[in-house]
Amino acid sequence: MLCCLAVISRADGNTVASRGLTVHEGQLLLNGRPYRGIGANYFCLFSRTLRDASDESYDDGLRNLSEARIPFVRFMACGYWPADWDLYLQDKGEYFKRMDAVVRSAEKHGVGLIPSLFWNMATVPDLVGEPMDQLGNPKSKTIALIEQYTREVVLRFRDSPAVWGWEFGNEYNLQADLPNASQHRPPVWPTLKTALQRTARDELSSSAMLTAFGRFAETVRKYDTQRILITGNSIPRISAFHNSTAKSWGKDSRAQFEEVLLRDNPDPYPVLCVHVYGNSGQGETRSIYELAAMLQEIAARVGKPLFIGEFGAPRTMGMEQEKAQFSEMLDAIVTSNVALAAFWVFDHAGQDKDWNVTFENERRYMLELVTAANRRLQAARSDD
Repeated sequence: MLCCLAVISRADGNTVASRGLTVHEGQLLLNGRPYRGIGANYFCLFSRTLRDASDESYDDGLRNLSEARIPFVRFMACGYWPADWDLYLQDKGEYFKRMDAVVRSAEKHGVGLIPSLFWNMATVPDLVGEPMDQLGNPKSKTIALIEQYTREVVLRFRDSPAVWGWEFGNEYNLQADLPNASQHRPPVWPTLKTALQRTARDELSSSAMLTAFGRFAETVRKYDTQRILITGNSIPRISAFHNSTAKSWGKDSRAQFEEVLLRDNPDPYPVLCVHVYGNSGQGETRSIYELAAMLQEIAARVGKPLFIGEFGAPRTMGMEQEKAQFSEMLDAIVTSNVALAAFWVFDHAGQDKDWNVTFENERRYMLELVTAANRRLQAARSDD
């Protein structure tokens, strides 16, 4: 999986071997060479051992994925609820000891990692006792904690060959500028140490989101000038432009869709990130193939490789339709020349009724299909 490493200059003036995913002239590279691959979302990779130090199931999981030629995983590299950050706040040494073990396991098994550092959008503001609008205040405690945690994680793991890129969080864009935002404020769970009440200041704006994205990117780039930065966004809603400009649910045109897609994946983020679960008509497309082709065309035109950070089909569709949708999405990714993608979700018992994929359950065929797709991509690279 790993190949010869190029030498790059680091922000501190030292030279290091280039590792992970980078972008050069619109081309996604792994350790300096053109790359395409399909991986897995492994949501619980770190969170299980964060909750219980004796839980080392990540090692078997990464070994099994490696043997199946699943090249990388995207995972939650933090706690979900504020209460899940207790160990970080109380015993940082033990917290990072557990994350160290996950990274070492990935190194041992040759699996790439895309850590997502701030998965749940309300958690950091809750940790510092601020409303969510402080994501848009560069001088807030919220931004200070984002910068602190980013710095610590990047400095600790930037020299690991297992780390492929750095992601901000999960699907913040789906909550931005909603006309009915008051109905979608973050939940209140005192036992999980959330805020005790929510107000209009907890309704996410795209402006606040982009400010947080920017400060995250600036912080990463102080310590890692090369690896890809990823927003973690889903595909824009079919009304995202109208949400932002008119507080309405009017359907966006293709041009309006593209404008929001590029707005929400701004420079210096070098890839376009979306999550795709079928086709909802974004950009006036009518099928998953049209959607994948449109996204790839935009990505190629703007010189930002496309990362479909989540795709999949739930068990609730019924086996026949589930298989058909998953196969169609996977084929669209391969034939549209999408650079990078990851299915949702591997070994997540909390979603066993709908999304969980393991080597033991009836959805293991998805792993087999991804393995076969990666063989096709590897063969294509060998022919180039």
